[in-house]
Amino acid sequence: MAKRRLLEIFHWPLLLTVICILAFGLFNLFSASYGSRPGYFFSQMVWAGIAFALAYITYIIDYRIFERTAYIMYAVVLICLLIVLFSRPIAGSHRWIVLGALRFQPSELMKIVMVLTLAKYFHNNIAPSGGYTIWTLKTALALLFAPMILILLEPDLGTSLLISAIAFTIFLFVKINPKTLLILFVIAIISVPISWNYVLKDYQKKRIQTLFDPDSDPRGTGYHRRQSIIAIGSGQFSGKGFKEGTQTQLRFLPEQHTDFIFSVWAEEQGFVGGFVLLSLYLSLILSGLHIASKAREKFGALVAVGASAIIFWQIVINIGMVVGLLPVVGVTLPFMSYGGTSLVITMICVGLLLNIYARRYLF
Repeated sequence: MAKRRLLEIFHWPLLLTVICILAFGLFNLFSASYGSRPGYFFSQMVWAGIAFALAYITYIIDYRIFERTAYIMYAVVLICLLIVLFSRPIAGSHRWIVLGALRFQPSELMKIVMVLTLAKYFHNNIAPSGGYTIWTLKTALALLFAPMILILLEPDLGTSLLISAIAFTIFLFVKINPKTLLILFVIAIISVPISWNYVLKDYQKKRIQTLFDPDSDPRGTGYHRRQSIIAIGSGQFSGKGFKEGTQTQLRFLPEQHTDFIFSVWAEEQGFVGGFVLLSLYLSLILSGLHIASKAREKFGALVAVGASAIIFWQIVINIGMVVGLLPVVGVTLPFMSYGGTSLVITMICVGLLLNIYARRYLF
């Protein structure tokens, strides 16, 4: 494929939106880490370069190659998730594979691999006339539950919930029998008390409890929630200004460079800055869904939906968490939070979206 031809059919609005959000993210991270951990900003700059390079590679490779290799990638990442459970714990969790100076989370990689795997499955298995039933979905559900269980054992409730949300978003875009949707909903409701009693750790239960009663853990997650809301509210309409946020600069905000990065942005840029950022996110998601609608075949359409869902649900969960509407589960904000693996995976999603859009004319 000629590079000139690819540039002519390039989705520039999507790329420019991503660059703008990432620029805001780096700007905000500089303030969040100023004076305490300045290395985070320069490290994120390096990761941004790596992420763009990988997004470009993802863009120039015909995305149908990923369809042929989806199950292989799924098996490899699943093995990595098994290896993680026997690795040395870091901060009490088994989430990382460490190779010298390199450290990465297979659970992050599973987000995009799950999208590719389910897209391949539904592309190859045409829905019956009445839609997919529980029986015809058994393989897809097995593909979902296997990594979910392994990720829960790390333990990582946030990523496990995120992967399930991404998968069920894809389910909504294929032809599923209405009765099957009802059955899945009932199963989800029944699993709540079972998960509470037999799956969730005590600290995870405490995070959920403090959502409804912050005073139940005033020095832990209740403190996190309170400080985040204080920071967001103190930004008022126009914000306190760059490096002028008191909650940020006085280090009252916990994990302000990762989980609570939006609180930093809202405190310093105010309602105006928050509105601009959310508008850019909305534009990004709508661009992803537009690309899905223009895809030439089912696999491309479902990959575009899944890639958009990865970004969408991270935004919803992270911002819901920092404003006190959802429990604190450790999900990062795309392009804003510090973290190399997360940034790389999100940029690969962007590369896939650009890839699918470009090739709608080429085969």
